[in-house]
Amino acid sequence: MEKPCTSCESCLMPFSKDPGVRESDRYCSYCFKNGKLCYEGHDLKEFQKVCYESMRSHGMNPFKAKFFAWMIRFAPRWKK
Repeated sequence: MEKPCTSCESCLMPFSKDPGVRESDRYCSYCFKNGKLCYEGHDLKEFQKVCYESMRSHGMNPFKAKFFAWMIRFAPRWKK
C-alpha cells in the first residue's frame, strides 16, 4: 500500500504548514486552486523564482526562502 503524501508534489511545502484549504491530496493550497495547478508552465527556474518571491512576500528569511526554492527541484512534479 502506498503511503499518503505529506508534502506538496509541486513545491514540497509540508501539508502541516499549509495555511489554506487544500483541494488536492497531492498539492498544497498555493499550487492547486479551482481544480487546476496555478503554475501550468514547465520551467523549473521560473517556478522556483515565483515561489521564492512568494515566500519573501510572506516574511520568510531570504536564505531560508532561497534554500526551499532550491529544494523544489527534487519534488515529484519536476523530476525528469
